[in-house]
Amino acid sequence: MDQQPALDISVVIPAYNEEEALPPLLDEVFAVLNRLGRPFEVIVIDDGSHDGTPAFLERRREITPGLRVLTLIPNSGQTAAFEAGFGAARGEFIITMDADGQNDPADIPLMLEKVSGVDAVLGVRAHRQDPWIRTFAHKFARDIRNRLLGMSFQDVGCSLKIFRREIIQGVTLYNGLHRFFPYIVHMRGGRTIEVDVSHRSRNLGTSKYSPLGRGIPAFLDLLMVRRMIRRSLRYSTRENS
Repeated sequence: MDQQPALDISVVIPAYNEEEALPPLLDEVFAVLNRLGRPFEVIVIDDGSHDGTPAFLERRREITPGLRVLTLIPNSGQTAAFEAGFGAARGEFIITMDADGQNDPADIPLMLEKVSGVDAVLGVRAHRQDPWIRTFAHKFARDIRNRLLGMSFQDVGCSLKIFRREIIQGVTLYNGLHRFFPYIVHMRGGRTIEVDVSHRSRNLGTSKYSPLGRGIPAFLDLLMVRRMIRRSLRYSTRENS
């Protein structure tokens, strides 16, 4: 069997109809990673886009070493895109981020400095550049999640995160569970740290986010995760000698 090259970093970026935002974002991502001087790959998961995203990614892949492109058929949602990216990732550390350009790749080096001794570094958008209704919905949902799940995370909605591959790869996911990655890490016995990161306004492309449209499905997902946490197995083993 051919041995895949050892990699330090895998960046996983789900994308759906982001033909405008992806070109400058990938320029930034590759510039930051090249300066780090560590072996890396960037995996963009095209979630069944029907604009110019597939054509752009194919052109870019041909001229950009280290860029991998996965295509979901049909459009399957952000959780499925993350799961596909996690399964394909070869790096010791998996970095997730959005394709809309609101996460700043310049925060990646700072976050990598925080990975020692933890299993996940979680970005917290210090100064959100979003409409007030989205910010309000985020705070309301955060407080409910933390209360019902018995854990305290500031901003699980920030996609800029770093996971050790062994803590997230192979996790069984269901639609919508990408919102609960920090809780899932905790449920698996992982350690986390939160780090303030930048948040930029969306200047290119169109938002696919609707606070009202997500409310009921997100609450049902919350109840499912609560049940998962309550029923999760917690034990250690010792072999007699």
